[in-house]
Amino acid sequence: MRESITVRGFRFSGVACGIKKSKKKDLALIFSETPAVAAALFTTNRVKAAPVLVGMERLRRSKIQAVVVNSGIANACTGKRGVSDAEAMCELVGSRLGIAAGLVFPSSTGVIGVPLPMDRIKRGITKAAAALSADSFSHAAEAIMTTDRFMKVSSTSLVLGGKRVRVAGMAKGAGMIAPNMATMLAYVFTDAAADADCVNSILRRSAEESFHRVTVDGDMSTNDTVLLLANGAVGNRPIERGSREAAGLLRAVSQVMKKLSIKLVEDGEGTTKLVEIRVEGARSGADARKIAFVVGNSKLVKTAFFGEDPNFGRVMAAVGYAGVPVRPEAIDVSFDRVTVVRNGVGLSSREKQAARVLKRPSFKVRIQLHQGKAATSIWTSDLSHTYVRINSAYRT
Repeated sequence: MRESITVRGFRFSGVACGIKKSKKKDLALIFSETPAVAAALFTTNRVKAAPVLVGMERLRRSKIQAVVVNSGIANACTGKRGVSDAEAMCELVGSRLGIAAGLVFPSSTGVIGVPLPMDRIKRGITKAAAALSADSFSHAAEAIMTTDRFMKVSSTSLVLGGKRVRVAGMAKGAGMIAPNMATMLAYVFTDAAADADCVNSILRRSAEESFHRVTVDGDMSTNDTVLLLANGAVGNRPIERGSREAAGLLRAVSQVMKKLSIKLVEDGEGTTKLVEIRVEGARSGADARKIAFVVGNSKLVKTAFFGEDPNFGRVMAAVGYAGVPVRPEAIDVSFDRVTVVRNGVGLSSREKQAARVLKRPSFKVRIQLHQGKAATSIWTSDLSHTYVRINSAYRT
């Protein structure tokens, strides 16, 4: 049964316009009844898709009223035509909704290097505009999916200034999930009113503990985008950065974004394991994060997870080549509560217990460095035969 999500002042739709050969939904439209205060983060890949370039330009004014997303084709590496097509999508949406094209934010996801079929896109936008509804959140979330096995949505609510505020988000992504976002699109909405500085701060702080803490394969895409919109439909006094209300909204947005980010890893292409890599006792947060991602991206570690093999040697080796000064003789490693390395020495007698842990669909690898007080967690997946099959045939 689909989760019913509504956010005051927002309407959604998701339709099929023929981009995907499967004839599944492939175009989403999101509309705010009034221009929303907006903030976004984009891929740090130097090769950026056309809609990313257009979206970055749109965000300079910090106001967005509509979002149009197509799936199936990324509109990346498509040159000037790609930028023109992304802008045309905005013009078409603006015309249908009676708003300025500059208030429309475009996104695309799918195969790189293929031009958009603008005739189908045009028909899809017309169809999506007519289908906009307050209770069609799930249709939009379905339409942005590509190789995703399941829809990724999350929502929560809180009281701010005596008013019930809603925060909800949707995301897509299954492969090319790497630090500083991924082949992912994520859209988070709130009916709270907040100023641009507050919205931008909340997005960046929330992303740092969510979308910047996940990895599936270490690859980074050309289209990665996370967008936060606050339309103020509940009528509260605009929240300012640093206020008590801002702290409450930050907690709610962070909760939604963390749930979405973990769903990305859980749905990783071919994934059978969801694994938290927890590094503790580091000299700095940066050191802890670096080690966590090196371990989480290690192909040998990930294949051991898939094989349910508690190969602590692979974890120790990854810690050692992470480029962070460590004292090997001080390191402890455990799988959930089963310690497999103590003071840098492997405990082979614990392997059977550890193997039982790795049979679970989700578990934690804890690496204690005993060098300081800093700690961090990231979430990763295993690496399976299915991942290779999906990505070897993605274009064919």
